[in-house]
Amino acid sequence: MARRAICISHATGAEGEAVGQEVAKRLGFQYVDEEVISEAAEWADLDPAFVADAERRKPFVARLLGAIGEQKSPRLQTVDTGRTLPSDADLRQLITTAIASFVRRGSVVIVAHAASFAVGSGDVLRVFVTASPKTRAERLVPERGVDGREAERVVKDEDAGRAAYLKRFYGVDQELPTHFDLVVNTDVLTAADAANVIIAAS
Repeated sequence: MARRAICISHATGAEGEAVGQEVAKRLGFQYVDEEVISEAAEWADLDPAFVADAERRKPFVARLLGAIGEQKSPRLQTVDTGRTLPSDADLRQLITTAIASFVRRGSVVIVAHAASFAVGSGDVLRVFVTASPKTRAERLVPERGVDGREAERVVKDEDAGRAAYLKRFYGVDQELPTHFDLVVNTDVLTAADAANVIIAAS
């Protein structure tokens, strides 16, 4: 059956963004990534950077102090008004609610934000785009302008960060293939090839 939405999770260096953009283009769907954060922030009248830091595991106090120091407009919290700022749990709820809102609208490809864990099965195709650590590190060398050793470290660190994010946001102790409807390995497949597979399954 035709799916209302496609959620694409991806490992660093697996080319998940390129795959998602190709899928959205060919299906005529909206491509959504940072729009999730922007919508969540708009609902709560917060700076998007403040909300995004909840995903980046930045401590709440550091996030608050940084926002105060960097704020150029009155939109974010003004501490002297006594406004109660949302907790990390509140911010997580905002993000997952924003994801669900995009899914309800349909005809959307949502990339990142572990969207597959924020929605149920059914009208949503949940996809994980991955590749071997070696391939992913090799891609990061030109992409981020680092050497091979540094690229390997980045892959390892960001994989650990992803695992911590899933644990903190969704209580997932270990990410498994069965959390998804489809797992695509881009070691050999190009972004276009991967898009073909996803579209065929949608």
